[in-house]
Amino acid sequence: MSSETTASTERTADSVAERLHVAGLHAPGNIPADAVLSVRDLNVRFNSENGVVHAVRGVGFDLLPGKTLGIVGESGSGKSVTSLAIMGLLPPTAEITGSVRLNGKELLGLSDKAMCKYRGNDIAMVFQDPLSSLTPVYTVGHQIIEALTVHHPKMSKQATEARAVELLRMVGIPSPKDRLKAFPHEFSGGMRQRVMIAIAIANNPRVLIADEPTTALDVTIQAQVLEVLHTAQEETGAAVVMITHDLGVVAGMADDIMVMYAGKPVETGSVDDIYYNPRMPYTMGLLGAVPRVDNSEKISLVPIEGIPPNLVHKPTGCSFAPRCPLASDACLQGEPELWPVAGPRDGVNGLPASGTHQAACIKTDSLGAEVDVHEIFHAPAVPVSRFDAVPRLERKTVLELKDVRKHFPLLKGALIKRRIGTVKAVDGLSFDIREGECFSIVGESGCGKTTTLLEIMEFHKDQDGEVTIGGLSNKAASDARTKNAMRKELQMVFQDPTGALDPRFTVYEVLAEPLENQRMDKPAIRKRIMELMKLVGLQPDHVNRFPNQFSGGQRQRIGIARALAVNPKLVVLDEPVSALDVSVQAGVINLLDRLRAELGLSYLMVAHDLSVVRHISNRVAVMYLGKIVEIGDVDSVFDNPRHPYTRALLSAIPVPDPQVERTRERIILQGDLPSPLDAPKGCNFATRCPVFAALPAAKREKCLTLEPPLEPVASPQAAQAAPDQQFACFFPDGELDADMLVVHETE
Repeated sequence: MSSETTASTERTADSVAERLHVAGLHAPGNIPADAVLSVRDLNVRFNSENGVVHAVRGVGFDLLPGKTLGIVGESGSGKSVTSLAIMGLLPPTAEITGSVRLNGKELLGLSDKAMCKYRGNDIAMVFQDPLSSLTPVYTVGHQIIEALTVHHPKMSKQATEARAVELLRMVGIPSPKDRLKAFPHEFSGGMRQRVMIAIAIANNPRVLIADEPTTALDVTIQAQVLEVLHTAQEETGAAVVMITHDLGVVAGMADDIMVMYAGKPVETGSVDDIYYNPRMPYTMGLLGAVPRVDNSEKISLVPIEGIPPNLVHKPTGCSFAPRCPLASDACLQGEPELWPVAGPRDGVNGLPASGTHQAACIKTDSLGAEVDVHEIFHAPAVPVSRFDAVPRLERKTVLELKDVRKHFPLLKGALIKRRIGTVKAVDGLSFDIREGECFSIVGESGCGKTTTLLEIMEFHKDQDGEVTIGGLSNKAASDARTKNAMRKELQMVFQDPTGALDPRFTVYEVLAEPLENQRMDKPAIRKRIMELMKLVGLQPDHVNRFPNQFSGGQRQRIGIARALAVNPKLVVLDEPVSALDVSVQAGVINLLDRLRAELGLSYLMVAHDLSVVRHISNRVAVMYLGKIVEIGDVDSVFDNPRHPYTRALLSAIPVPDPQVERTRERIILQGDLPSPLDAPKGCNFATRCPVFAALPAAKREKCLTLEPPLEPVASPQAAQAAPDQQFACFFPDGELDADMLVVHETE
């Protein structure tokens, strides 16, 4: 063999070795010298009343500087326990075995005092809930400075304050020197999370663990926080472990991915391997369960039936077998280990496999990019409603709002109160919903979505504006009988099924309550309850169980059954799937789609996830500070957004496609939603608008003094496609401010 061939072979081997290091797909004893964090055979067990819970079972990976590992999976898969074990933050009762090496130093077995030398210095963590992670009685500046002085006690006061100001400026906090003296409650949710990131990167850690850092945030704030994390990684050169259930987030950030199920890795590999060539049925199901904001084609989502196993009993076969449609007797003969995936990486420009791809499935070789996951998991056909063939204007109006307003007076004074302002939570909404359609309201927290729902549900004659439900106006609803008849036509499904269902009632009692209010007799009630259980996909013989004996998705199905009990025409959905795992979410969305087609229902949905809205809705309204800024057919609004705020919302939604995420342009809005108490004059969005920021001074005056009205789309082509699309903006085609645009181009 020639020297040139030998050198080429060595370079290839080095490249493969590096990929193996990042993904942790090498022999357990072989720890690479350049790995900043190495985890080997990590196991975590907890003692419980029912026995030993095997929460984490055999997790192993390596991290190189500057690389990002995404850990994904359903709730209870062991993601967060893994991160807490690495950080040494689990309670003393937890039994932890294996190895966690940071820069070659073993961390497992160290006392809490010894771990303090590393926590916050060499390895840091960003937690899911910043409000509970920050101490409310100390200022933000005090908490950042504390993180510095603990590890650098000789730093002067001036140096620590200067570093704290620098950190706040780095994470995008305006007026950082002044905000050092502010308390956590004076910051918004997104700004609190930025403060947590500032504390985490204060000492330039080698490893940064982010545990669901964007779960409770609006999509625009999520985009800001992810951009801050990206900047922090560039500034510090840290290796990042991103733990999330959002497959869109890791598509744009991760270099490699580890999919966990039942406490164990079931598939690992590069981000392209996992997204374009998944070889584990569980991974395929997760990807198929995610709705996409960039896809207008109507297809059913992939449901993963069943629930994860109880880890009190250690699995003897494949842990996913009870939920896997491909399971056979061979799958129950021992738990499969991670095996290398052979063959080309189908569907990724013909590139060969990276060499790091492994899956824990005995049927890996028969799976691949050419296999249709919808067929494997028997996804239902797209339901067809009898109203689909009827033009919208020819259908009956189920709900109509005309100039509905909800203004709250702001009072000051202890004994004698005086009005010092007005909060315009809802300010002049007008729209209608027709038979068989789903109408969604989207926008950031505080824009007035939930207040709008409450105004509709209130249905009182003294309301400011007119609400008409099924032809009955609130102005004419003067007696209790009329209101009762109206409420039969309108039912609601709440965001949190656990809080919405009375824990003292059995499912039978929960479903019987609205029927008893309609004075149905007992035999009819029992018959209807059995029908409802079958309708929402639950076992009828489970009606005597209590809500806490069901999973989250099953509890939401009970909530839907309760809403359907009295045969309403309109169902109000308040964030119906935001609290659910992506696999459970898919089943609930498919159920809502089927019920709308079968029963001829209409939906009014409030949601912050525009991917879900794109999948289930017919029409959409975008709200900002109590007003609708764009409204129309969902495909027209999503494919041809005219208002800058709509464009920003859509650009902020992650897409579960690495190639798309690497190159697409994002609009990162500056600041947070203004207070309705101090709403700007003229256009409410001007203070954050990327078009306004790029306008010359002469044109800015119009936005600052005049409020843009809702106007139809002027383009003849768009008008023909969506005659009802309207938006409120003077300069929809204006250039965007370059400082608010972000594109992370990678090779």
